[in-house]
Amino acid sequence: MPATRRHIIKAGLAAAVATSGQMITLSPSPTDLEMPVVGFIDEITPVEHFFVRCHTLTAKVDPATWQLEVGGLVNTPLKLTLADLKKLPNVTLTGVLECAGNGRSFYKPGMPGTQWKFGSVGNARWTGVRLRDVLAKAGLKPTAAHLLLDGADVPMGTMPDFQRSLPLEKANHPDTMLAWAMNGKPLTAEHGFPLRVIAPGWAGDSWVKWLTKIELLDHEHDGFWMKTAYRHPAKHIEPGAAVTPADLVPVTDLNVKSVIATPSDWTKPGSVTIQGVAWSNASPVTKVEISADAGKTWAAAKLSSNPSKYGFRRFSHQWKATEGQHTLISRATNEAGQMQPVEPEWNPSGYLYNAAQPRAIVVSAARPQTFQNTSGVPLEPPPVYQQACLTCHDDHMMQQQHLTRAQWDREVTKMTGWGAKVKDDQRSALLDFLTARFGL
Repeated sequence: MPATRRHIIKAGLAAAVATSGQMITLSPSPTDLEMPVVGFIDEITPVEHFFVRCHTLTAKVDPATWQLEVGGLVNTPLKLTLADLKKLPNVTLTGVLECAGNGRSFYKPGMPGTQWKFGSVGNARWTGVRLRDVLAKAGLKPTAAHLLLDGADVPMGTMPDFQRSLPLEKANHPDTMLAWAMNGKPLTAEHGFPLRVIAPGWAGDSWVKWLTKIELLDHEHDGFWMKTAYRHPAKHIEPGAAVTPADLVPVTDLNVKSVIATPSDWTKPGSVTIQGVAWSNASPVTKVEISADAGKTWAAAKLSSNPSKYGFRRFSHQWKATEGQHTLISRATNEAGQMQPVEPEWNPSGYLYNAAQPRAIVVSAARPQTFQNTSGVPLEPPPVYQQACLTCHDDHMMQQQHLTRAQWDREVTKMTGWGAKVKDDQRSALLDFLTARFGL
């Protein structure tokens, strides 16, 4: 099935930024850093190329005073230091961490949020202890059913504290961990130092960073980040359709997915190696196919041997590149038979995007000349923009958005609910600016 024109254009834009190994800054504060597609050449993602996603400012934790509290419906409440945790049996697991919003920028119609392309995902070796061993040390009461996870990060303004709950079944899975190391070194501050949750096969919202507290509950947590955020439709809906809260369920499993790392947007004629990585949920990738003609025909790619259950699996395919314009696509299939679709399953928050990736590429003996679009809307922002919008983050977050006035209106309402100060007589001027400068 051929790729749509918008997918080809989007893929070409993604390829254009992958001209170096530098991270793509979507927001410097709170920190949101995306890995360029060239980073998908690595089966294990180096820490310096691993994406960063923060809802708040990066937590500063003093390791000398840090403790993990375990309480709630337990027989023995605990306060554990890192040294205490390291006395338990240590384990290492290779697994993919992917932001639930990875790929959000490709959905149409669009929606607000961090406009990730392909690179809010990485694969690392995580070292720590099994979460179930910590729970066993505390001893659970019969009514315990969910774990409320809280970190050292501090909300900005009146933003709700980022807290997530994990079903006991997932927490007790032998692969679910509390990790203090990443690729053999202590976690960095941006990646959750000194301790974070590892929920392999699940989206990153459950991988709580800077972990300080686990509380056993008899119910799923009813805070904002469980009952409102990180939820998606349980069944198919048409793009742009309204969804009621009753039709939404929490984001859990990742989707099967693949990304082509090389070639980028140009290559010379001849034998060219198409390569990248694929990943999935708890069902490992078993097949990757490549198309060099926009999905008309497919060929099996060669997969790396001995894959980890939850990690990246590298693929490669030799392509005889001829002069002209071509569209490369990769699609992965996992052991459960789930295959990447050509069109994404739309949802109003832009979660779990996994459409097969088209890559527009020019094959020629010389690199074609490229042109940069420098047009913009040179508007003077009203004073309320600085006061209300740039207190917690900077222009990077707004520049990603391409929202209608109605969508900006809803975003302003949300942010005023979180402490942004916008008077009634300032709202219209703010919406005028946001729509003209950062609108569709």
